[in-house]
Amino acid sequence: MKTQQSIPTTKVERSAKFVKTGFQIGGNYIKHYSKKLFNPGMDRDQLNEDNATDIYKSLSELKGSALKIAQMLSMDKNILPKSYVDKFTQSQYNAPPLSGPLIVRTFTKNFGKTPEQIYDTFNLNSSNAASIGQVHQATLNGKKLAVKIQYPGVGDSISSDLKLVKPFAFRLLGMSERELNIYIKEVEERLLEETDYELEVKRSIQFSEDCKNLDHVVFPKYYPELSGKRIITMDWLDGLHLKEFLKTNPSQELRNKIGQALWDFYNFQQHELRAVHADPHPGNFMITPEEDLGVIDFGCIKELPNDFYYPFFSLISTDVINDKAKTIDAFRKLDMIHTDDTADQVEFYYKSYKEMISLFAKPYISKVFDFSKTEFFEQLYLYGEKISKMPEFKQARGVKHFIYVNRTNFGLYQILHELKAMVNTDTYEPTLNR
Repeated sequence: MKTQQSIPTTKVERSAKFVKTGFQIGGNYIKHYSKKLFNPGMDRDQLNEDNATDIYKSLSELKGSALKIAQMLSMDKNILPKSYVDKFTQSQYNAPPLSGPLIVRTFTKNFGKTPEQIYDTFNLNSSNAASIGQVHQATLNGKKLAVKIQYPGVGDSISSDLKLVKPFAFRLLGMSERELNIYIKEVEERLLEETDYELEVKRSIQFSEDCKNLDHVVFPKYYPELSGKRIITMDWLDGLHLKEFLKTNPSQELRNKIGQALWDFYNFQQHELRAVHADPHPGNFMITPEEDLGVIDFGCIKELPNDFYYPFFSLISTDVINDKAKTIDAFRKLDMIHTDDTADQVEFYYKSYKEMISLFAKPYISKVFDFSKTEFFEQLYLYGEKISKMPEFKQARGVKHFIYVNRTNFGLYQILHELKAMVNTDTYEPTLNR
């Protein structure tokens, strides 16, 4: 893959990139509607393909929060046309890597030394390049290491980038202005944390320690003394990403084992730690040669405060969802039903959200769940499509914590579906006794 020699870091350079992309998209629309004059039956697939290609190219060169949003949207499969999902999914694994001189400059800026002065060997060609940083292989004292390097300017450009992404997100997501602002604010807070590599090292060490007794889940060792604001050094974990793993045609037994490890990893965090690894895309996991699940990124953590945790997870226990008054009370606490809603609105949102929660909770309310079944996912997507077209859902509803909690759980469900895993879902259950 061709390396990237520079990244637009100033507000002016990054704005110019977005303006240029905007013009390209405008051109795509003109081209599309000109052709449509001569072929009225033509659908929007080619238009979506052209726009997705132009937007992804722009975001992948800007990197940082711009590319991270593409990554997040690619996981929300029922929000975007297929061509966008296919294109944006690339951001989970590959973005154009940085050139050698840019990498060396990042080291000298952070440590006052080049990589060769710090490690015994350092490979200037990255093994993985994603939205916020890229990973290089190094060795020191006989140990194989993974060195994650943050792209220049990423941390400083989050707020201005999100303002620039807003018009694209507005058009693609069809959210109301207020809802989009809540979405972007929550994304901004998490991204600011995600670009703080010193915080990530602390959290990685803490979470690795907290989760060390989980079966078949492994973590790299982190080296704070070889890490800094823009660089993280950890042990290299050998293994295959999910796509590569599935190509090896693993047995159902092994799929179930990895799926169970993933389910336990997430639900242990949600219910025992009340904080969760909120970036469940396949690029953050490896299946090791020992057939364990390796977790290699703790950049994005979402804490679950009590005023969200209790009403949300109480809805998953059947006695609450079957009690209308208790369910409405939980919906009010979660801002899904508003204080100024009329009686008809209360009834409408009660029925709609009850249907949604009942769907979401299916894996939780049976002791064993088969994630290979496509009907469950089709029901989820159909429900998402149905409410996206309803005017009652154009206004913002639900507390901000839903953004990352939904993303986490649906991301988890999606990986388990790709694994076609059958898992025991009663290993770590909601703790609702205060």
